[in-house]
Amino acid sequence: MSSLNDPRVFFAAERTLMSWTRTSLALMGFGFVVERFGLFVTTLISQHSEPLQRGLSFWIGLSFILLGAVASIGPAVQFRSVLRRLQPEDIPSGYFTDLGPCINLAVTVLGLALAAYLVRSSLL
Repeated sequence: MSSLNDPRVFFAAERTLMSWTRTSLALMGFGFVVERFGLFVTTLISQHSEPLQRGLSFWIGLSFILLGAVASIGPAVQFRSVLRRLQPEDIPSGYFTDLGPCINLAVTVLGLALAAYLVRSSLL
């Protein structure tokens, strides 16, 4: 990229990263709600003597959670790629540029942990 000496390019990339963070959190939250609502409905309908079975809502909810985790890590990698292409004068001096990708990495790890917990709890 050419030297624009304009921090707006950096901040636009950071806003895009944060919008993907919100999208991934929304996907994971929606997946959790779908999974738990299916469990709630199954609990209401099932007989007391039957073992609790997870239905289609479990797999759909789990898929949304995993999609949210993937939607969090990809943009973090892309943001780091954009930062490598920017000139040093395009990034405000003293600005901590790793906070956004670190948050996305944490969201990814927590999303995968949530998915693992749901799978483990369904097997018990």
